[in-house]
Amino acid sequence: MEQEEQKIQRSITDNRKIFEEKLGLDVSFDIGYRTIIVLGREVDFYYVNGLANTDYVTEILKKIIEINDFEENENKVPEIVKNRLANHQFEEYRKVDDAATEIMSGLLVVVVDGLEKAYCVDVRNYPGRGPEEPDTERVVRGSRDGFTENIIENAGLTRRRVRDENLRLEIMQVGRRSKTDVSIMYIDDIADPGLIDTVRNQIDDIVVDGLAMSDKTLEEFVLDQAKTPFPLVRYTERPDVASAHLFEGHVLVMVDTSPSVMITPTTMFHHVQHAEEFRQVPFVGTFVRWIRFLGIFASLFLLPLWLLFVLEPDRLPENLAYIGPSDEGNVPIVVQALMADIGLEFLRIAAIHTPTAVSTALGLIAAVLIGEIAIEVGLFTPEIILYVAIAAVGSYATPSYELSVANKIARMLLVILTASFGVLGLVLGFTLYILILVRTYSLNTPYLWPLIPFNAKAMYSILFRISVPIEKRRPSIVHPQDDKRR
Repeated sequence: MEQEEQKIQRSITDNRKIFEEKLGLDVSFDIGYRTIIVLGREVDFYYVNGLANTDYVTEILKKIIEINDFEENENKVPEIVKNRLANHQFEEYRKVDDAATEIMSGLLVVVVDGLEKAYCVDVRNYPGRGPEEPDTERVVRGSRDGFTENIIENAGLTRRRVRDENLRLEIMQVGRRSKTDVSIMYIDDIADPGLIDTVRNQIDDIVVDGLAMSDKTLEEFVLDQAKTPFPLVRYTERPDVASAHLFEGHVLVMVDTSPSVMITPTTMFHHVQHAEEFRQVPFVGTFVRWIRFLGIFASLFLLPLWLLFVLEPDRLPENLAYIGPSDEGNVPIVVQALMADIGLEFLRIAAIHTPTAVSTALGLIAAVLIGEIAIEVGLFTPEIILYVAIAAVGSYATPSYELSVANKIARMLLVILTASFGVLGLVLGFTLYILILVRTYSLNTPYLWPLIPFNAKAMYSILFRISVPIEKRRPSIVHPQDDKRR
């Protein structure tokens, strides 16, 4: 049986006991509490140091204290206090839980003796960094700002680019204990109402203590991510990329404390696009896109294909007979390929946890000590290092980190299947890879669209960077209400 929610009491003494127990005033050092006498009546102020702007809180306290010098009507203390709380965002709450949540969110809550409601003023000043260009989405040309961990700043960065009165930012709280702010963002007369309802309902149905890992935890609730290693949402830290998807009709999800915005729904081809392609002229953008496609293809299939030719050299034409090591070394070639691939993953993980000042030394150790010495002792052949390195570069050329890791897992499975069954294993592995992608959906959106199901116009815009004045329609896969861009 659910406990009945407590309400703000008329007696300020009772309210103090409730808030003391609720907020842990006698335990937590960062909970601010102050009592001021206003015309003979007690007024309590509650806030969180570190989340509230202390200068603003101090200014409000001064204004309330000045009431004693300029006002005389003791019967209208609540109305006078309310008028002195000059702020662009002001709310009144009658329930203790609502008021406590606002306090823990960084707002100032004011309780007046004899009043069965609390005043709430927005004085938030969340700690964090300023907008800066994301490390994983850098461009040669274009803006250098990026989303931060502050949901208010992120909303402002988006509205600066989308000054449309139809832009909606719905906000809700997720997590029984964390009460994390989550915002659904869309353009009302473009986005599909069914998609909006689906995302909203999925988030509303979440029952969990908290979103410790913010957007990644939310993603696992909204999408059935456990069935596939491939990313079902696209993350971006660039406001211009987020705005571009809003104009297409996508629904975006922002989570407070995360610098990334979730874009829904997405296909595989959303994960292989990069902002740099749209910052160049169409011809150059197409060139960059094709080079990226080539790198992604190499990251998947180059190593298994090379291994097939090494294991079955009779399949090579005469003019390519030089492919393959003349001496396989002391370790089977299949084991070398897997060890080298896993070794590169070791180095990537080590680089993440290595301080910047030491990362250069780590690179020298990897290149000189590990690479050269491993070849000299016969652990690896030079050719295996070459092809594994090309595959790794192709992985790094993939814009989506999540997709690059999924492809790396697929590549290792392809190597094992090729080593076990030869050309049959490679064909089987490639077929399974395609079948998994075909059976994957992101919020009822086919993952391989517009390839499967095939859409010629959309596929053309995937292969070529179309000039903006020519592209007059929005992608049909998001079912926009208004499909005309111009």
